[in-house]
Amino acid sequence: MRLRTIAVLSAALLAAAVGGTALPAQADFQPFRLGLAEGASADPAVGAFYRARDYAPLWTDGSPAAQARLAALVRAFEDVHLHGLPDAAFDPEALRARLTGTLSERDLGRLEADLTALFLAYAHDVQSGILDPGAIIPDIKRDLQRRDPGAILQGLADAASADAYIRSLPPRSGEYVRLMRARMDLEATVLRGGWGPRVEAERLQPGDTGPAVVALRNRLVAMGLMAPSPTATYDAAITAAVQEVQVRNGLTADGVAGEATLAEINVSAEDRLKSVLVAMERERWMNYDRGERHIWVNIPSFRTQMFYQGRVVFETKSVVGRNEEGRRTPEFSDVMEHMVVNPTWHVPRSIAVNDYLPRLQRNPGANGYLRITDARGQVVDRATADFTQYSAGNFPFDIKQPPGPGNALGVVKFMFPNPWNIYLHDTPDKHLFDREARAYSSGCIRLADPRDFARALLALQSDDPESLFQTTLDSRRETQIDLTRRIPVHLDYRTSFTDPKGALHHRRDIYGRDARLWQALAEAGVELPGVQG
Repeated sequence: MRLRTIAVLSAALLAAAVGGTALPAQADFQPFRLGLAEGASADPAVGAFYRARDYAPLWTDGSPAAQARLAALVRAFEDVHLHGLPDAAFDPEALRARLTGTLSERDLGRLEADLTALFLAYAHDVQSGILDPGAIIPDIKRDLQRRDPGAILQGLADAASADAYIRSLPPRSGEYVRLMRARMDLEATVLRGGWGPRVEAERLQPGDTGPAVVALRNRLVAMGLMAPSPTATYDAAITAAVQEVQVRNGLTADGVAGEATLAEINVSAEDRLKSVLVAMERERWMNYDRGERHIWVNIPSFRTQMFYQGRVVFETKSVVGRNEEGRRTPEFSDVMEHMVVNPTWHVPRSIAVNDYLPRLQRNPGANGYLRITDARGQVVDRATADFTQYSAGNFPFDIKQPPGPGNALGVVKFMFPNPWNIYLHDTPDKHLFDREARAYSSGCIRLADPRDFARALLALQSDDPESLFQTTLDSRRETQIDLTRRIPVHLDYRTSFTDPKGALHHRRDIYGRDARLWQALAEAGVELPGVQG
């Protein structure tokens, strides 16, 4: 059996090269094939890829193209920390060691298979995420777009530049790039020991003086929110920095460091870094075209936005599902197809049996504005009905609320049909939008400005969206208006995100999802940098 030598040569940027002669002719090729088969992935797409190229190596034939692929792969492994991937899984030193030594053709086949498996693992993680989110949190209904391994390998084989091809695998979105920068800044902060001591106070406000104000000043300076200052008084500079904290954390920007504001200021750099690493993983899950125009609901920020060509063209406060089993707003993407003006509220069965049935059992006349119908669509006579004989398992009726000013859906709902019966809609409970934290619904998204949102959608298909909406509303009849331009809708959950200028924003983990995702990332090998003593 012939032996071939593989060597990796180091240079300033690491140039990997494969030495040795070309593989032997077909008759002597069997040991290489055997080794490849012994180490090959169980994925049939990988076997099909090699069969289609008559088992020609991608990495180990010593050609300039193979050398370039190896060099690009090692460089990618050197940069895995930039993406928050598990360092140990993609160790460039271990890869260098594998590429040094004298190998038989059979060993060379195994090495070829191992290199392919490593590359595909890297491509999988950096392109569409490390985790299977639905297996960790069932309320994440996101359908990850995992690319076919054979297609990924063929793309590399056909690429004019292996470096450029591998660099194209991570998300190319501005958000991902900004999150990478934030991750690097936070990592440097962690390595420096963080932002200093916590601010031990219950409330600080303009005009205050003393050690707590000095601690607040020092922490704001360390966070890069104000210039160094000798002041020991809560002055205009501190007030402005506190307002910036409040803006970036979704709090009322009054410049007073109350309990909620101090809680955000005291969050450690390590915890902020965890949140950013989770946000990068979430961005990888959505590494696809989200639509030139699309609707974005960030659940923890309680806001709904419409984007067009990367810019926010409409924004409104939102109410999301409360933090209870069966009420939390799920995460998924779909397409908005129509709106319904003057909607009837078809009470979901879960709400009917959990909320309304107990009330009807106590008082058959409760919530008299609701219409209860049987399987034939006949209205149930509440005076003669005995609701105490029913339970959540055998309740046979439908409950509806007709259109009207007090309808739970308000005057309009926006539909993107989905298995979870989640949609956007108006609400008569306008007072909820005055609160900073707005998790009060049974899962759907309530909008503070639904009429303006309706007009913004109708403007895409009507020269007079105001008249179209108002005329339909004034009819007081339930009316469906189909959208001629269907719009992607993304219900997402980001506790860390950036604005176009690169500023990092944070929101509370209202459902505890990101804490669970960080734990899963840590179990997968993602690590925080050590804190220097």
